[in-house]
Amino acid sequence: MKVVTTEKKPIKMWLEDIEDGALDQAKDLANLPFCFKHVAIMPDAHQGYGMPIGGVFAAEDVVIPNAVGVDIGCGMQACSTILTSIDDLEDILQHIRRNVPVGFSHHNVDQKWNGFDSAPDLPIIQQELSSARRQLGTLGGGNHFIEIQKGSDGYIWLMVHSGSRNFGYKIAKHYNDLAKDLCEKWHSETTKDLAFLPGKRATEYLDAMNYALAFAEENRRRIMACVKQAMIDATIFGDDIDIHHNYARLENHYGKNVMVHRKGATSAKEGELGIIPGSQGTSSYIVQGKGNPESFMSCSHGAGRKMGRIQARKTLDLQEQCDILDRQGIIHTIRTANDLDEAPGAYKDIHEVMRNQEDLVDILVELKPLAVVKG
Repeated sequence: MKVVTTEKKPIKMWLEDIEDGALDQAKDLANLPFCFKHVAIMPDAHQGYGMPIGGVFAAEDVVIPNAVGVDIGCGMQACSTILTSIDDLEDILQHIRRNVPVGFSHHNVDQKWNGFDSAPDLPIIQQELSSARRQLGTLGGGNHFIEIQKGSDGYIWLMVHSGSRNFGYKIAKHYNDLAKDLCEKWHSETTKDLAFLPGKRATEYLDAMNYALAFAEENRRRIMACVKQAMIDATIFGDDIDIHHNYARLENHYGKNVMVHRKGATSAKEGELGIIPGSQGTSSYIVQGKGNPESFMSCSHGAGRKMGRIQARKTLDLQEQCDILDRQGIIHTIRTANDLDEAPGAYKDIHEVMRNQEDLVDILVELKPLAVVKG
């Protein structure tokens, strides 16, 4: 762990090198008047919007919408099967593609969920409920995925990475815009990218955010149910592990209740199960937290990008990236240069990321990809 001590509060980093933009954002956080103790930067960190992705920030008395991000509740779900091998991957993938809309696609009919009947009576949520009914159970695009994997425990595993879709984005944008307007009105000393909400407005945002978390978890559950349905030979599944990695939560650290923001970071309390994915060409991990107080009991949410999407499309070699996946026998999604933003070469070395957080988590199972569905 490296510690930067040049700012008002220390910045503790679980990585050797950090891009300048991400470090500047961490410094902005460390200089906020409501920053508690220090800023924690996970080993997968890279520049985000306002706050580094892979950052953990504890605040006193306020909440920062941009420190959660636009995909509220984005997270992972994984479960094991009783299978030790699998032969019908193409058939399984076809079933998934027929039943799980990806990218910008939604369902053609409203999806039923009891949660829609208990939505908070907040204008931004009520106005988005109609479209949200058709987004539930859809994967999305970008780095969201469905994977079938082989575990170091000898069993086949299933994994889903998705979030709250456009529903969470609209909530995030609404409250970040509100925070910017209020901070400008109050002449608060903060950048617009880190505008904050106190008091009643913070409570309102948290109500909306928690509803988006529930939506995101149900979204992953629906997708996972479809994947399980496709696995006709696997009649027994392990318990689902489900975690968010974009959210804020009131927690007690160093003897004080503070609002912990995790943006691309996973809770890793002592004994807590977590999921750390790699890229579609590298391992993912089921982990158990060690409860390290210096990271606010957190760990990385994945491998982390080492290059932006546009840079990856311009610089990575299509044939080389396909060969990396083909040599491993992975059924993948790289077809054209436009897909290279999600190629293995666009991501950090997951093995190095895991080595850098040995004091944060223990590895329980290593999972190697067999087949991938992406938007």
